[in-house]
Amino acid sequence: MEKIGLLAGVGRLPVECAMAARELGYEVYCVGLLPGVDSDLKDCVTDYVDISVAQLQAIIDYLKSKGVTKVTMLGKVTKELLYSGNHAQPDLRMLSLIFTLPDRKDDTLMLAFINELAKDNLEAFDQTALIKSLMPKPGVLSKREPTESELKDMKFGLEMARQIGAMDVGQTVVIKQQAVMALEAIEGTDACIRRGGELARGGAVVVKTAKPKQDSRFDVPAIGVKTMETMIEAGAKALALEAGKTILVDKAKVLALADANDIAVVAME
Repeated sequence: MEKIGLLAGVGRLPVECAMAARELGYEVYCVGLLPGVDSDLKDCVTDYVDISVAQLQAIIDYLKSKGVTKVTMLGKVTKELLYSGNHAQPDLRMLSLIFTLPDRKDDTLMLAFINELAKDNLEAFDQTALIKSLMPKPGVLSKREPTESELKDMKFGLEMARQIGAMDVGQTVVIKQQAVMALEAIEGTDACIRRGGELARGGAVVVKTAKPKQDSRFDVPAIGVKTMETMIEAGAKALALEAGKTILVDKAKVLALADANDIAVVAME
């Protein structure tokens, strides 16, 4: 059986990937990179270990000890490394990597991380290779169709999201009446939605897109149950995601929540 390594951050997506890989006959060796990794992972991989994302050499040593040569990275990780004090101190290899970075953008850090893995013959592969079925085709996914006003906001939001994505700032925007309520930055998707929802005072449209030059080995945009719960909390009424480029995790649960709260969900080109 072919072996793959799974470097797992927070969220349901690593679980979806592990289950898909297992069904395809892969042995999956998983590293939980930070607190809050989904507990179900341990039940759907060949072997599981917790190693802080800051301990780069230990991560590499574990994967090599299992005979792994191909690795995928899924789940939220990047900004926790640089801006949270809740994790182990970086080891010498991680410190060396960080000190060589020209900036602290997500793409910069993740590309450096991938290049460091490659030095030990660990090849990072397309995040979506095992879960392409989770990326919706164009169309209305919810029971409710978007209103004309919401559709205008979705189209407007797609353009805004692509622009911030091109700058490697974020992938989510919150819109109301073709005005930008919030742009995602370091605070993350959920905080962006809450902030935008507070300013919109109900009726906001959330838009999630891939970056124009998205590297499919990392940071592929994803929507899940937590995103929809945050939208409900914020009083948002519509969600647009980029068709074929955004992962919809736990689709049935997400759409059930959307339908129960009269939220329109559209996959747009």
